Amino acid sequence: MIRLQGGTFTMGEQTNTGTPYERPLREVVVREYAIGRYEVTFDEWDQCFRAGGCQREIDDEGWGRGRRPVVNVSWVDAQQYVHWLSEKTGRNYRLPSEAEWEYAARAGTRTRYSWGDGSEWACSSANVLDLTGAALHPNWTWRASCDDGYATTAPVGSFPPNPWGLHDLNGNVWEWVQDCWHNDYTDAPVDSTAWTSGGNCGKRVNRGGGWGNNPRSMRSASRDADNAESYSNAMGFRVARSP
Repeated sequence: MIRLQGGTFTMGEQTNTGTPYERPLREVVVREYAIGRYEVTFDEWDQCFRAGGCQREIDDEGWGRGRRPVVNVSWVDAQQYVHWLSEKTGRNYRLPSEAEWEYAARAGTRTRYSWGDGSEWACSSANVLDLTGAALHPNWTWRASCDDGYATTAPVGSFPPNPWGLHDLNGNVWEWVQDCWHNDYTDAPVDSTAWTSGGNCGKRVNRGGGWGNNPRSMRSASRDADNAESYSNAMGFRVARSP
């Protein structure tokens, strides 16, 4: 875990890219919290499963377990994990709010990615759909024209951290957050709490893009949502903790 001091940031896409989902821009006041340095791994998930805190033994697609990020987990599964971890440690673990997630991903920047505006550097900074991955999926035409060395998921920490020491917030796997889905940020909270009223709470937000995506899906402001009980081989999560 990395403890982040509170602060204020502008949430949403601040360049001329993005979608209406990522606007209107607003200033958000973030309270101090801690967030996982890495995405939750198969090693960590398997501990929860063996202890009975997590109900599903997750399929690794034959890619390997260990330090690879756990995939094929739903938002409901992630809730089981943070509940088990909280009981085990006596600390208040949870999923980050969407605002906390973007605050951590931006790491003090206002650019499309924490490394700058250019997607041409994506393969040295994040796990994207690269030439190696596209060889497995020749019909996926949105690949980046570079090679990051991983056809699917990469072990956590394989790419450089952002300026605040956090890994893989851009790419590798999409990450569930606590919030219900809303079509834009109209009337969204400005205090970094999860937005769990109104909207569609049968769908939950996920952020960050994954190994099967073009870098445009990995912008710090990019957002998507899926049914809370759905899962895929590009979906994982990381944990947050209140002070």
